[in-house]
Amino acid sequence: MTAAIVTKIFLVFLFSKGIVESWLDYKNKKYILKNRSAVPARFADKISLVEHQKAADYSVTKINVGNFFHLFNFALLIFWTVGGGLNIIDLWVKSFGRGEYTSTLLFIVAFGTLSFLLGLPESLYSTFVVEEKFGFNKTTAKTFIIDGLKGLLLGVVIGLPIIFGIIWIMNSLAGQWWLYAWAFLTIIQMILLWAYPTLIAPLFNKFSELEEGDVKEKVLGLLERTGFTSKGLFVMNASIRSSHGNAYFTGFGKNKRIVFFDTLIKTLDADEVEAVLAHELGHFKKKHVLKGLVKAIVFSFIGFYILGKLDGWPPFYQGHGLASASNITTLILFSMVAGVYTFFMTPFSSYISRKYEFEADEFAGQNSQAAKLITALVKLYKDNASTLTPDPVYSAFYHSHPPANIRVQFLEKLSKEK
Repeated sequence: MTAAIVTKIFLVFLFSKGIVESWLDYKNKKYILKNRSAVPARFADKISLVEHQKAADYSVTKINVGNFFHLFNFALLIFWTVGGGLNIIDLWVKSFGRGEYTSTLLFIVAFGTLSFLLGLPESLYSTFVVEEKFGFNKTTAKTFIIDGLKGLLLGVVIGLPIIFGIIWIMNSLAGQWWLYAWAFLTIIQMILLWAYPTLIAPLFNKFSELEEGDVKEKVLGLLERTGFTSKGLFVMNASIRSSHGNAYFTGFGKNKRIVFFDTLIKTLDADEVEAVLAHELGHFKKKHVLKGLVKAIVFSFIGFYILGKLDGWPPFYQGHGLASASNITTLILFSMVAGVYTFFMTPFSSYISRKYEFEADEFAGQNSQAAKLITALVKLYKDNASTLTPDPVYSAFYHSHPPANIRVQFLEKLSKEK
């Protein structure tokens, strides 16, 4: 296979991905607008028409903005690959005649700086225009800048050693380097997953122990009934950035933490918090978290295996816009284009995720009150301006959670059965 054929295959996949994305966005926007004038019957007594229309307008605005940045990122990917962008940086770095590790550092600084600057408009517009327009943004310019600097520092402290470690493995372990690189990265990811709750997350948010009261009493009762142990119950000051509410688990093993957004605690009553937590516990008890981790490790293995087979095959690199490949361009190019070739696996991943959500809801219905989970979800749909009427095809392709109507119908059935 020649480089020219590789280029044609890449462009076919890339344009097919773009066409499908645009078509799905069009269908979703059209469906939301079509149903904007009336609240779905199941929610008519819980969500007002004004709130429903706000959610529709919020979704449509995000689609419109997303379409623009999808086009921008589409053009940017073409520039970096077949347009020669990565090759230009690579040639510039090689012109200094430095050793591999110095050249790698120069490449990362140049590419990282350009990528950050080119990605900044989307982040700024989403935060300070879209989220601000609909009343969700609480992020100040100071917080935005500090978050960016902290993210940059983490990238230097954590990211650079990982990259240099992989490059050392590529240089030292010949044909089987991909296997050792995969093992190295997997171990590092497990360490970071363990360390995230106590070392990384506190760099961006403040975490305080859940205060005594009805909520804590309900939560502790649920944990005791289900035999779940954690390193603590924490409230995160999410309100400094957004008014959206959520709850999550983090860490693994004995280092697990249960975290509630402060916005969630303010919105839901004690029984509703218990029901939301029961749902999240369901993911652990049904081993969804473990399955997700195993899936990520397996796909990482497959990715490194493919990369190992492509390493040193000129048509792959030349077909994607590189005259020649160094170790760092190998890694960056592969990470850029892999998503283009795997895009059409998205609906399968979404289907599995929705299946897990139903199983977690069933667990919540068995260990708390399904009716309370319904009222909690309705409040979250309302407060987060989540559309109640996504296009079915769009939802099936992308959404990790079932549409509101289907999910509530499932929970109503559980409530009646119980």
